[in-house]
Amino acid sequence: METWNSSDPRGTRSKKTTTSSDGGSSSSGLEALPVSLLVHDILLKLDLESLSSSACVSRTLRSSVAHALSALSSLQLGGFSPDVRTLDRVLSACRGITSLAVNCLRVNYCALEGFLGPHIRELNLFCCTAMSLSALGSIGRKCPNLRVLMLEWAECGPFDEFIGNFHQMLSCCVHLESLCLKIKGVEGPECVFSSVGGIWPRSIKVLKLQPALEDDMISLVKEIAGNDNWPEVIKFPSLPSTCSLQSLSLHVSTISDKLVTTIAESMPCLMELELEDRPWKDPLPHGDLTNAGIQSLGSCEQLKSLSLSRNRQNCQTSFKRVNDMGIFLLSEGCKGLESVHLSGFSKVSDAGFTSFLHSCKNLKKFEVRNSQSLSDLAFHDLTEAPCSLTELRILSCNLITSETVKKLAFSGNLEVLDLSGCRSIADSSFYSISSLKMLNTLDLVGADITDSGMSILGYGSAPIQRLSLRGCRRVTDKGISQLLPSGGIISKTLSSLDLGYMPYVSDKAIRAIALAGVAITELCVRSCFLVTDVSMEALARKGSLEDGSRPIRRLDLFGCIGLSVESLQMLKKPLFRGLRWVGVGRTCFADKGGSVLSEIYEERPWLTVCTGGCEMGCRDGWEYHGTS
Repeated sequence: METWNSSDPRGTRSKKTTTSSDGGSSSSGLEALPVSLLVHDILLKLDLESLSSSACVSRTLRSSVAHALSALSSLQLGGFSPDVRTLDRVLSACRGITSLAVNCLRVNYCALEGFLGPHIRELNLFCCTAMSLSALGSIGRKCPNLRVLMLEWAECGPFDEFIGNFHQMLSCCVHLESLCLKIKGVEGPECVFSSVGGIWPRSIKVLKLQPALEDDMISLVKEIAGNDNWPEVIKFPSLPSTCSLQSLSLHVSTISDKLVTTIAESMPCLMELELEDRPWKDPLPHGDLTNAGIQSLGSCEQLKSLSLSRNRQNCQTSFKRVNDMGIFLLSEGCKGLESVHLSGFSKVSDAGFTSFLHSCKNLKKFEVRNSQSLSDLAFHDLTEAPCSLTELRILSCNLITSETVKKLAFSGNLEVLDLSGCRSIADSSFYSISSLKMLNTLDLVGADITDSGMSILGYGSAPIQRLSLRGCRRVTDKGISQLLPSGGIISKTLSSLDLGYMPYVSDKAIRAIALAGVAITELCVRSCFLVTDVSMEALARKGSLEDGSRPIRRLDLFGCIGLSVESLQMLKKPLFRGLRWVGVGRTCFADKGGSVLSEIYEERPWLTVCTGGCEMGCRDGWEYHGTS
């Protein structure tokens, strides 16, 4: 999203204009509309980018857009990384907002401080690489009426300073209902988020902390629930909890029975629970999660969403002390579940996983990750299950084949299908996938598919918007061309395409995307060695003609060694109209493009050029590098 700028070539798009009496150009028809009608019934229904483009059409629209911006109540700038100048210009025009989201990869707190005040009710700050700890206390003082606060920090700094500022923030924000604090880039349990103690607003309903120590979180749960005010000998477990917390998300050192049972006993009215750990070694038996801990969650009868994950860090570890019996008891106790996410349950078989599908009648989202026991048998009688899935994610489950996908042909409500890492998925599955008329997201990373499967998908009925074929090594240029046939539904709906690590994708496929993928705005060709300057030229001109094609907004070129440094010039205006983010790590752009990159940064302050190894948009590794 760019700020409105009369010199921006995008301002010349599409609208018919005439010359006005004041020497400027005016939009035919719109000029005659009353300002209030134009602002409230038309402009306020557009996104910020469309507003910026509209301001370039005429002086009448420029004035109306200014009125519209001042009337905005919510401003979302999390999709790109603005520089200080761009951010200041946008914020100065939007003085009436109460909800603000900003990607702070290229700005610090000083750029925001003057805009904050009691009028802000919701504040989301992503990728805070230059945020000082004193900002925590300052946010509390300046925004005492905050209801929602999300902070994504690169490091927590000195422990005492962090705790002091955090306490100050909590003591000021007495109306806080939702708090999400993520600290990235720390290593080892001694550096992770620790218990803050102190004053927790009684209004808190949503709490997300990452990372955290198990013992600290046990104490914190008791404190928030009000159970820590009584000596152990006079606890009253039969009394209802006074805790208002509805959603709890913790990324802890280890998920144990003690932590889970404490949560279940202290917060029986909890509606959403997410627990994730990444232990450095196998937990000891007395400090691990077992069937007993899983069973205790059955007391949370209002639980709608449950996520329990053990992800691999430096060892191949899993929940080895939870088996089918524990899962049976959980699914019977929490029949109201609508979303289930389980990762790392190596001792649970098809019978255990299937129990959710048959016990939870309102189940809409189901995800199983890293299971070596889950097979096609779990979905054998899926058509007889009372639930109606809208999202099914089965990741890195080696026993899942195309037979499971065929069972989904009757799932008319399925919107998301993620089979990433299931390497036995073959072309035969596309007959079922292509018939899913609600499907908008499909992930087939590493699948054993070929060009024939792409042809089936291209002529299918699935209106897919996001498609990942990363690592599908048997798909070639021919397959990508067949994926986007003229008249095919997917050629009109597909907006995000991942072709990373596909050795037979070359310029021919990219040219087909530039011509036929009219809706594609995000493209990943990471480590596609056959991609050259020809592809850059084709993508640079995409969306520049009045053919209805949308321009590329995000482009991942990481590891594309076939590109020459000369093609870096294409990132200058007027080519790549609307580009927000481009990844150029491990290319000659990063090694030899210094002077040209400086010119691009000056000319396009709203463009982020990532020279690291981040995935699309710098959402994963932003804490380790800077971007200009």
